[in-house]
Amino acid sequence: MARQAVIKLRSDATGLSFDRPTAIQIFGFVRDAIITMELLPGQMISETSLAAQFGVSRTPVREALIQLANIGFVEVLPQRGTYVTKFSMDKILESRFIREAIEVSVVSFLAENNTEDIINEAGKIILEQKAAADDNDPLAFQKLDDHFHKVLANHTRFERVAHIIEAEKAHMDRVRCLSLQEQDQFKRILAQHTAIIKAIKSGVPEKAAKAMSVHLKDVYNVLKVIPQKHPEYFL
Repeated sequence: MARQAVIKLRSDATGLSFDRPTAIQIFGFVRDAIITMELLPGQMISETSLAAQFGVSRTPVREALIQLANIGFVEVLPQRGTYVTKFSMDKILESRFIREAIEVSVVSFLAENNTEDIINEAGKIILEQKAAADDNDPLAFQKLDDHFHKVLANHTRFERVAHIIEAEKAHMDRVRCLSLQEQDQFKRILAQHTAIIKAIKSGVPEKAAKAMSVHLKDVYNVLKVIPQKHPEYFL
């Protein structure tokens, strides 16, 4: 029998609050548990168990799981239940390809239209990432990585760019977080983020494009190791 999903509340959380929709909060808790590999690829997620754990009806749990299915973190199998999706090499590589196409354009645009606000805001995120690395906190580091890319996308002033990037990140997020736990990649990613900001600041689009391309191709290094160590997590 599959182990039922039990989500450990983060140290900064005391449970569900009344100031935000319940489904959104449950979505956040379960998403974090999937990214940090507390919920493993292939593991069954019980609506009933989650509802009992959070003290709510099954309706917000079902809504949260639908959102998770929409970003590719869970799959619903008729007559069988809901399961954490396994890693798909094809989807990871496709996601990286799409992200590179968009994010190289983002930083090229920013290099031509950069302001001090971009440099300062992204620089603060890098400092926070350094602190997360010092604390050996992969989840915090990953969330700041998400924020870094979102900030760059938002500074283009094109409304849909950040949403498209976020949707494509799902298939890379878990394998990236797993690699942070197993390998000392913090320094390399910090160096890459720093290089991206330096290139944007230079005002040379080609430099910015190259820096982002190098950063997004880093997943190839991860994919050389993780499938060999954890073949059970892949389709």
